[in-house]
Amino acid sequence: MSQTATRGQDRPPAPGATPAPGATPAPDAPPPPGAAPPGAVPSGAVTTRLVEVVVPVHNEEHVLERSVRRLHAYLAETFPYRFRITVADNASTDGTWRAAAALAAELPGVEAVHLDLKGRGRALRHVWGASDADVVAYMDVDLSTGLEAFLPLVAPLLSGHSDLAIGSRLHRGSAVVRGPRREFVSRTYNVLLRATMAAKFSDAQCGFKAGRADVVRALLAEVEDEAWFFDTELLLLAERSGLRIHEVPVDWVDDPDSRVDVVRTAVDDLKGMARVARRSLSGAARLPVPPRVRAARMPPGLPWQLASFAVVGALSTLAYALLYLALRQAVPALAANALALAATAVANTAANRRFTFGVTGTRDALRHQVEGGVAFLVGLALSSAAVAAVGAAAPGASHGVELGALVAANALATLLRFVLMRVWVFHPRRDARRRS
Repeated sequence: MSQTATRGQDRPPAPGATPAPGATPAPDAPPPPGAAPPGAVPSGAVTTRLVEVVVPVHNEEHVLERSVRRLHAYLAETFPYRFRITVADNASTDGTWRAAAALAAELPGVEAVHLDLKGRGRALRHVWGASDADVVAYMDVDLSTGLEAFLPLVAPLLSGHSDLAIGSRLHRGSAVVRGPRREFVSRTYNVLLRATMAAKFSDAQCGFKAGRADVVRALLAEVEDEAWFFDTELLLLAERSGLRIHEVPVDWVDDPDSRVDVVRTAVDDLKGMARVARRSLSGAARLPVPPRVRAARMPPGLPWQLASFAVVGALSTLAYALLYLALRQAVPALAANALALAATAVANTAANRRFTFGVTGTRDALRHQVEGGVAFLVGLALSSAAVAAVGAAAPGASHGVELGALVAANALATLLRFVLMRVWVFHPRRDARRRS
């Protein structure tokens, strides 16, 4: 893969911009007009910290110049740290590369890189991996996300508080304007991530992200995707490694000219989720974690939760079977099923609360049992339907046949129960919101 890089001409840098190669750095100076007030950033940060903003583009000639000029002007006037804007052209076939090279030649602190292969993830990997900045970031070229969120995005990274930061359109404080189709796809995708991958971040797809450069370089070695799933895979890997992800509410307006193939991207994302899930279960990609993570007791991850839930479920099923057979001697099948299921559901919720999801103490114990009752009702409906089906298909069937149908129905109910407990009853973010 060949690449071409173009840098801004040597000239005195604009306030907040990175000097071009060979230029003499400007002496320490106070923040430019409009910058954060004194005390809002660490002393000396204006001249010592560098943030690199990557704008990945593919056939964006029509919007590139306007967006880069707007971004450059905003950062030069308001951003209290040094910055570099890198336009990463990945295999454009229109005039995007010419426009990017012209901007790099004209504007100080702007660079352009051209790659022969397409892929947003590939472009970010190339620029981020070679960056000498303290923090690396990226944003979509249409600048759909309000730029006023950029300083809140990178400040926790520069202070060392967080490792990655993302803009979230699904945050309660966000203001979002977009069509119903993209709204549905986005929300469905993020619900799937939380349900199947235990993701705690709220918005994987917003094109407004940043990370500490040393952390990002460590993650890049394990991220496989080179296209749209790159962001999600990076975040999942970071979360599984115990890294801290900061979320920022954003103002976001849908670009009506967006040419993203939503259906194809969704299919690729689902394939990526399956691949990451396989790697998670196999224990691959164990990255070194920060000292604060090693010192803390991390909540159980997906592999442990699945194993614990399976053990609790097997014991519950055995207890259910014994109770059902005992009760069936005295009462009809539907009544025996309901009584056995109710008795084991209480014990199942309590055991999963303690061993699968790591919740101890009496706080919210009653609420957890009540909400676990929803899972009980789902199981009761499925198992009652199984009893009715056996009675209709084979009148006078033995108790063993009835029990076999009930175990099969309860297996499906168990899967639904795990999803409900993971994304609703024992979801850590939900409990955190209740305590705040």
